[in-house]
Amino acid sequence: MGMTISSVEPYPRDCGFRYQNENCFQYARIEYMSAALAIRDLEVRYGDAVALTDVDLDLPAGRSLAVIGPNGSGKSTLLNAIAGLVTPAAGTIRYDGAAPALVLQATEVDRSLPITVADTIGLARYPSLGLLRRFGAADRDALADSMRRLAIEDLAPRQLHDLSGGQRQRVLVAQGIAQRSDLLLLDEPVTGLDVTSRGLILDVIRDELAEGRSVVVTTHDLDDARICDQVLLVDKHAIAVGSPDEVLTEDNLVHAFGGRFIRVGDRLILDDPHHHHQH
Repeated sequence: MGMTISSVEPYPRDCGFRYQNENCFQYARIEYMSAALAIRDLEVRYGDAVALTDVDLDLPAGRSLAVIGPNGSGKSTLLNAIAGLVTPAAGTIRYDGAAPALVLQATEVDRSLPITVADTIGLARYPSLGLLRRFGAADRDALADSMRRLAIEDLAPRQLHDLSGGQRQRVLVAQGIAQRSDLLLLDEPVTGLDVTSRGLILDVIRDELAEGRSVVVTTHDLDDARICDQVLLVDKHAIAVGSPDEVLTEDNLVHAFGGRFIRVGDRLILDDPHHHHQH
């Protein structure tokens, strides 16, 4: 069974945003239910302030979506809405299977918090296991596999607050994939990371897609967005959604970022210190 997060009717009265004929409701309903992630007419507010609006998209299983936009544009808000951490003011969000796995950016950890790397990753198993049940073979396999894929087996007994930023990010991604969800949400997972951590995380994303899971990643980097199957460009509203070539046009980028990009040959690069990698 999938999950619906909704504050309006699950199927719009206009029969969907792509089909306008006498059978449009039927076709839109089929399309809506077949996507691994389907969002319709989404709006998120914080109090009276609109954080994000006019989002419509379908993400098939085994495909990736990059969400790109300037700071404060609603990228993280979208992930939080999909994960169920904020309630939409309007619209619907549907996904297949269990709850999505949300991976936030690594931040400084309170040194008074006594939690090891192994314990941090183990938290991913409790939503399906329950707090009072012991880990079984499947849980132990999920934890071991996630640590192996992020090359952090040797860090298992270390305290989380003793790790570098790149190591902490790898731990959080390992926690995300240990949840074994069909939908992985990553909030700027490789921004500012060292070459090793960035490469390992990108490899994990490719592996998750190859295994038929869907991945949504927020980013400031046009090159990272270009390698995804779909791109959603936002600036508190959806500017464009589609293939990278369709969305990452000069007109769309000017709309979202103003003049904060430069042209190198026939390529556009964001001229924004926030997204430059520190290798």
